[in-house]
Amino acid sequence: MPKQRRLEPLAPWVELSTTAADYKKADPALLATMLGQLHLIRAFEETVLELAGEGLVHGPAHSSIGQEGGAVGSIVGLRSTDAINGSHRGHHQFLAKAINHVSGGSLDLGALVTGDIQTVLQRTLAEILGLAQGYCRGRGGSMHLQWFEAGALGTNAIVGGGVPLGAGNAWSQKHAGTTDVTVSYFGDGATNIGSVLETMNLAAAWKLPLTFFIENNLYAVSTRVDEVTGEPRLSSRGQGFGIPSWRVDGMDPLAVHLAMDAAAQRMRSGDGPAVVEVEVYRFFHQNGPYPGSAFGYRSKEEEAEWKKRDPLDRVAREMIALGQLDEAGVGSIRSQAQAAMTDAVQQLIEADPDRPGKRRIMPDLWPDTDFVNVGVRGDTSELNDARTLEPLEYTGELEKRKFVDAVAAVMDRRMEQDDRIIVLGEDVHRLNGGTNGATKGLAKKFEGRVLGTPISENAFAGLGGGMALDGRYRPVIEFMYPDFMWVAADQVFNQIGKARHMFGGANPVPLVLRTKIAMGSGYGSQHLMDPAGIFATSPGWRIVAPSTAADYVGLMNAALLLEDPVLVIEHVDLYADQGELPAGDLDYILPFGKAALRREGEDVTIISYLSMVKHVLEAVEQTGFDADVIDLRWLDRASIDWETIGESIMKTNSVLIVEQGARGTSYGAWLADEIQRRYFDWLDQPVERVTGEEASPSISKVLERAAIARTEEVVAGLEQIARGMGADSRGTEAD
Repeated sequence: MPKQRRLEPLAPWVELSTTAADYKKADPALLATMLGQLHLIRAFEETVLELAGEGLVHGPAHSSIGQEGGAVGSIVGLRSTDAINGSHRGHHQFLAKAINHVSGGSLDLGALVTGDIQTVLQRTLAEILGLAQGYCRGRGGSMHLQWFEAGALGTNAIVGGGVPLGAGNAWSQKHAGTTDVTVSYFGDGATNIGSVLETMNLAAAWKLPLTFFIENNLYAVSTRVDEVTGEPRLSSRGQGFGIPSWRVDGMDPLAVHLAMDAAAQRMRSGDGPAVVEVEVYRFFHQNGPYPGSAFGYRSKEEEAEWKKRDPLDRVAREMIALGQLDEAGVGSIRSQAQAAMTDAVQQLIEADPDRPGKRRIMPDLWPDTDFVNVGVRGDTSELNDARTLEPLEYTGELEKRKFVDAVAAVMDRRMEQDDRIIVLGEDVHRLNGGTNGATKGLAKKFEGRVLGTPISENAFAGLGGGMALDGRYRPVIEFMYPDFMWVAADQVFNQIGKARHMFGGANPVPLVLRTKIAMGSGYGSQHLMDPAGIFATSPGWRIVAPSTAADYVGLMNAALLLEDPVLVIEHVDLYADQGELPAGDLDYILPFGKAALRREGEDVTIISYLSMVKHVLEAVEQTGFDADVIDLRWLDRASIDWETIGESIMKTNSVLIVEQGARGTSYGAWLADEIQRRYFDWLDQPVERVTGEEASPSISKVLERAAIARTEEVVAGLEQIARGMGADSRGTEAD
């Protein structure tokens, strides 16, 4: 019979509850502040539901009524410089952090609502109503609440989506030498989300000061927790990663405070993350002013039992028992909170002159519709003082250097000059520069700033996003292959790409994402895509695609100055190319949004990027076609060089767009559409395109070649242009 030995987890897992002695020991000022915050948040949420019932809240109203104890108990002891982020049900967390910030963490129950608190209530309500005076200028609404000054990093409509961002903020706090902490709030459903579990692993490995705060309200929309997991005690998740965990009654704010205080002590001392699970109960349905029993998924009896445990009543009872308060005092607190909300509503809502007995939002308070696209990206003013250099016009001394060596060299130079730059990705710190040598020498030279990550794109992409939003560091993330972006699609597109605009348009997101196209290398369908088309049709991203080493230097330098997320696309076919660079100069940027005219001609405008520029020039040479060859360099719609493109089209009257990858994710598709809208009157024939096939490249060398475009396909594209012109492939007049 084999021997068996019971294994013990590395980290403790405890359940914490309070006794009467704990309340007696608690500072009366702490209990008073908690009770005041609870009532302010409750009155706020009741007002939101009232307005939602009148149809004045556009979109969801995810009430936190019943769950306030978890937010207040965990936040009341935090500093303004500590940070939180949360989920779609996050009004209570945001308000607790904002009120704590403006009040200095102490409330006077006799004069509960100061001018600053009134402003917080009104601006938060305005944001939920979508008004210009809201914290995100009306763009965030109920689910995207952010106020950096108070340490509120942003609530999030994607389940679990904010957790990796919280880890990035915690990384910045730790490496900036502070003892600040971050608390990431999420619900029971998110404990089964990959990004949350990936982030737990990463935070534990790197000892980040991050609390994974689980608000377990027992239900998703209507599905019970015990229906979807074999372990409904959700704080158990921490055990798999060696993270100390606390399980607490979330209807008891003092118990939550004591657990959070223990977790914060651990984090502030540098011992790494914590998990705190609070069991709470939302008194209403997932969204709106009706109880869950109205929809049949829980009973009125269950709801009544939980309401007996209302956190507002719990704190008030304990304070009354201790002689710190009486029933009249409780009534006064509630009246003050309700009056504050009445005043906030009066500043935003008026009688509707067209509907007797109805109310409307004051028309002058809506955002101007001209604001709709402001802040999708920044204005690039950060590039104004940078030194520009156009390699095509440079006449000074040149030096030869491999493309991939230029990649490593410019990053070395920038990291030497700017200690905010952090490189992270899989294997970037080993193998003498990652899998292709693109980070050669950096790990040894810049200790602690080249981070080899777990294989968890969601976690480390989101961590980089959190670092960028924090602003103290400038992350450079490497995706070993572009296809891996689909693993991290939420963080790349929903979070990083949308963050600036979604939260009001003012906060920068300085992040660089490097990746390489490897078509022709035999890595098959899941490693070889061209990501340009996907990113070009997703908001917020800038895209650069260098075809020469000299351009790479200038484009990477620009990317590291921009206050927007920038995708830098490389191609393995270029890595071994010997290019000429300005000798000893790694400090210039390319002119912003300027394409390179690699060849001038009269018959056709050929537009391409990356390694396909070489194939285009070869095809033009082979066919004798008299072509303008435009190397885009800047690919996103906000940066593309329409001036150069337009001048060429108005001269040649025909266009061929050339790219290597699959048709389905084609960059040229949107570009062709835009060209035909802008320059239809100058086109003598439809825009032609050279792409790969519909299929992504296969492992078979023969099938891989058949799936992608190279010189031969460009030749065929030029011949199609010639047929459309009624001319031969050299552009001469037909017989």
